[in-house]
Amino acid sequence: MNQRNQTDFHWFAVHTRSRHEKFVDAFLQERHVCTFLPLVKTLSRRRDRKTFVDLPLFPGYLFVHIPYEYTGEIRSIKGVVRIVGDDILKPVPVEEKQIEDLKILVSSEIKIDPYHYLQAGKRVRVVAGPLRGIEGILVKRKKNYQVIVSLDLIQRSVTAEVCITDIEAAG
Repeated sequence: MNQRNQTDFHWFAVHTRSRHEKFVDAFLQERHVCTFLPLVKTLSRRRDRKTFVDLPLFPGYLFVHIPYEYTGEIRSIKGVVRIVGDDILKPVPVEEKQIEDLKILVSSEIKIDPYHYLQAGKRVRVVAGPLRGIEGILVKRKKNYQVIVSLDLIQRSVTAEVCITDIEAAG
């Protein structure tokens, strides 16, 4: 892709065929396309051993940072089902803040897990600790508090444990 003004670039959610996320990610990276495939370490149990493997946090999805004009080229790649958008199949960018929050979650040492998508709940902002700056929905699980970060466009969420003293209500 040509060198362009970064303001022309947007994050788009790419829906892939089942178990094709890493293939599509590698293919795009070979062509110097900026991608983001959030992975989570998961314990894999085989008959004779246990090992950790990196699995997609959102199975069937990865993200690309491209100008809108290149969305057609991405759709034509083997393994790509579509670029997520509205009902008329027009690709819709993912909010930059949601991708930034997701990158912070994935790069932190905190255990994260996929979580069912929520629309209602108390919006909070993390103001201290390794997740500072993240905005999400506060939930209480057993004795612990967690913040849920949602990607509205693909209707997926991820949750991370937080200390209640590290959060404040989001405006």
